Amino acid sequence: MKAHEKVNYLEFPAANLEATKAFLETVFCWLFSDFGADYCSFSEASVDGGFYRAELASKTAKDGALVVFYSEDLEATQVKIETADGVILKAIFDFPGERCFHFCEPSGNEFAVWSDLQA
Repeated sequence: MKAHEKVNYLEFPAANLEATKAFLETVFCWLFSDFGADYCSFSEASVDGGFYRAELASKTAKDGALVVFYSEDLEATQVKIETADGVILKAIFDFPGERCFHFCEPSGNEFAVWSDLQA
């Protein structure tokens, strides 16, 4: 949905588009549309976006932006990520009233998941 001066679309690099798509479809139920061999768009993610084939990855240690998901069950989301071949970068940690963890999807892009619900 378009809204004046609001985030409308996000793009990420992905060395392995196929593995990235499979991971995000499995874990977060994103939908994908291919536009040639080197680009795909995604939807059903609260904001639409895409992945372009590149030997790059967005990581906070390399000044990349951190996209953060919300979960009502942090542990269950972590299990889904690990089962789908995601890599946990930072285990679940607490901060005032909330908990969070960081992970990488198969192409190496870093994301986080947070919850305000305690285990």
